[in-house]
Amino acid sequence: MILVITPETIAPNESEIINQMFHDGLDLLHIRKPWIGQEEMNDFISGINEQFHRQLVLHNHYDLGTDYGISRFHFREEDRKEGKYKPFMNGGKISTSVHEITTYNALGKEWEYAFISPFFPSISKKGYGIESTVIESLKEKNNPHVKLVALGGIYSGNIQEVSELGVDDVALLGAIWESDEPLNMFRKCRKNVPL
Repeated sequence: MILVITPETIAPNESEIINQMFHDGLDLLHIRKPWIGQEEMNDFISGINEQFHRQLVLHNHYDLGTDYGISRFHFREEDRKEGKYKPFMNGGKISTSVHEITTYNALGKEWEYAFISPFFPSISKKGYGIESTVIESLKEKNNPHVKLVALGGIYSGNIQEVSELGVDDVALLGAIWESDEPLNMFRKCRKNVPL
């Protein structure tokens, strides 16, 4: 499964690109826009074809899920520790982020999946992840209930390698939105990942 995370700010033609990515096989889109208000978020979601709303994952403005039939919600590590996910457990699908395999192994089965990052040095955050040991720690993976999704520095040239390292799925961010041709980059990544 391939997931894409939005850039933090609105990108040019973002809605059109997202709709086309869904047509081309995108499984889930994580809407991570921490700096936009509710009205802007409303407009953003409205720009995505209604048929894809069930494949959207909200990182904030969770109350909009009811308006758009969105039942997937992502919680940062801090929010997970504070229990902010609990009201969304019944009837919703929840995901979270971790940075160490031991944290992932301790997650309960209420979580559908967890991002683990940084997998490789980040494309969008220069310098982030250079010292990462995430790949080496995968041998300690032992959580049978929660899918593990690799995030960070993944692009068409290494996506196949990532899927062979013991993760369940991959998430893309910088590879897509830092590219001059985001749609073509998505298509290359999709082509290189085993189905």
